[in-house]
Amino acid sequence: MTTALPDYAVYAIRYATRDARRRDHFVGGDPHDAPMPMDYFVWAIVGAGRSVVVDTGFTASIAALRGREHLRCPADALGLIGVQAVEVQDVVVTHMHYDHAGNLARFPSARVHIQEAEMQFACGRHMREKALSHSYECEDVVCAVRANFAGRLEFHSGDAQLFPGISLHLVGGHTPGMQFVRVHTRRGWVVLASDAAHFYENIESRRPFTIVADMQQMADGWSRANALADSPRHVVPGHDPLVMQHYPAPCKDLEGIVAQLDAEPTACGPTTE
Repeated sequence: MTTALPDYAVYAIRYATRDARRRDHFVGGDPHDAPMPMDYFVWAIVGAGRSVVVDTGFTASIAALRGREHLRCPADALGLIGVQAVEVQDVVVTHMHYDHAGNLARFPSARVHIQEAEMQFACGRHMREKALSHSYECEDVVCAVRANFAGRLEFHSGDAQLFPGISLHLVGGHTPGMQFVRVHTRRGWVVLASDAAHFYENIESRRPFTIVADMQQMADGWSRANALADSPRHVVPGHDPLVMQHYPAPCKDLEGIVAQLDAEPTACGPTTE
């Protein structure tokens, strides 16, 4: 007899933003150089007696250093949906870029799930190259190394089932160890693409983001995200402000702060506007 999978609640928490233009987000630029802001999210998966946090954001000091507008501490903001960072048992780091792997020290009880290829890259010889290390923060990598010495870093080499209804999928492309998360929800299988697709437009128009480790892997990653989600409406990009428009907040007080991704979206990307 097949056991039914849990239906998880899934939340996107908006913790920072920045002004940008279309040329910033596509390889080769864009002939229509209009404004195209970027939002920054962490995600929480809640259900079946557990909470899994996907990515941990960056701090206010890193925001100031990199010219981002820091809206709220992502670790503290988890409390808005009833998740306490110090109690979280599992954190998924989709990749080690500064906007996804900061604040790890705020999760002292968590196992940290990461692709081994990502840690090898972040700790390897290519970090001597400024063009490659620019998107990493040394102290974030050091914090992950400390977690490893403490026995809390869980290395994955490819796809893995984390729990029934939650799985990790290695796609590379953006970074050598880029992974996304597939979650079973009340509306079916949802893919939290993270930076496998920064914006809906990256995946819908198959236009790569400007930070690319492997272009072929990035393109294949778009196809895998669509294949593993129940439909394109079930793929959630990692930085698109449209996410906050397309999904409802859990309550009125959290509008513009938290989007509930297990709810049906009102639209899915620029082509449906």
